Amino acid sequence: MSDWSELDAFLETDPADVGCDEAIRILHIYVELVASGEDAAARYPGVAAHLSQCGPCGDDFDGLLALATDPPAEGLRRRLGRKLRGGR
Repeated sequence: MSDWSELDAFLETDPADVGCDEAIRILHIYVELVASGEDAAARYPGVAAHLSQCGPCGDDFDGLLALATDPPAEGLRRRLGRKLRGGR
């Protein structure tokens, strides 16, 4: 027995969907709008369409939004910054 639901979902992609490259390119702007209470989906409907269909991009959005709305404590932020720059 085969399950065609994933293929069906892929084939039914919203034509407004901007795709991963464009969504990621402006994701930080989209996150800032959402975090400030703006209607980001109305301003960027293609990004909204993409985030509703693409799990990995949706995960990136969720992570960035969590950081934007509940940033880590200063000490953790410094340690994360050092690690991201390759330091200890």
